[in-house]
Amino acid sequence: MTNSTENPAISLEQVSKVFGKANGTGAFTAVDTLNLQVAQGQMLALLGKTGCGKSTIFNMIAGLTEPTEGRVTVDGHDPFRDFDAFRGKMAIVFQGDRLLPWRTAIENVQLGLEILGKSSDERRSIAERWLETLGLRGHENDYPHALSGGMRQRVSIARAFATNANILLCDEPFSALDEMTARKLRAEFVKLVKENGKTAVFITHSINEALEIGDRIVVLKRPANIAIDVLLTPEAKTDKQDIIRGQIQGVLAA
Repeated sequence: MTNSTENPAISLEQVSKVFGKANGTGAFTAVDTLNLQVAQGQMLALLGKTGCGKSTIFNMIAGLTEPTEGRVTVDGHDPFRDFDAFRGKMAIVFQGDRLLPWRTAIENVQLGLEILGKSSDERRSIAERWLETLGLRGHENDYPHALSGGMRQRVSIARAFATNANILLCDEPFSALDEMTARKLRAEFVKLVKENGKTAVFITHSINEALEIGDRIVVLKRPANIAIDVLLTPEAKTDKQDIIRGQIQGVLAA
């Protein structure tokens, strides 16, 4: 099933990305004429094998690299050329927590708010609220080295939500955690995304994680173009999960 929307939060139109000189010796096509739209409020799981172009797509949406051809827009803006338009509107949760080791948990959560020019009292109030929401009350003044891996990633998630960004980009944020911790954090993360009306793109190489998180799954084949695009309604997650899993496994095994 192909999904589109008239006013997408994120849009990639005929996007290609070539590393090296196009048509030259050693040129590598990471993304090939990709068309992808992500609706407002959608939780998209972007799934594929290592090297299929997931990270390149992620970086283009984040404005970290420019497409060779085609057009990328986020909330109607070019994220690479109009980077200032995204201050406070887009947040990234990385595979590693990326916490600053010399700052406490609450100081790490306040980082984006400092960049946005919020007052000291407002920063502290917002940071305290999100740390409490993520089960870290009492750990506000702990430094990263004193926190477990799961707790550090909770701080990272709190930092992303604290700026009230409309769009969350997540690059395998739970892959370094044990499965029990990861499953609990995934459920909490999905709940927060839905409750707060966020749009999220979640990169993963795990079929199980994609099925748990996504209300839509896009499976990529190399060079990055779409092999499967399916909406996961509650009924589909219950009644068709094995069929969808089998289709995805077939693509990833090819």
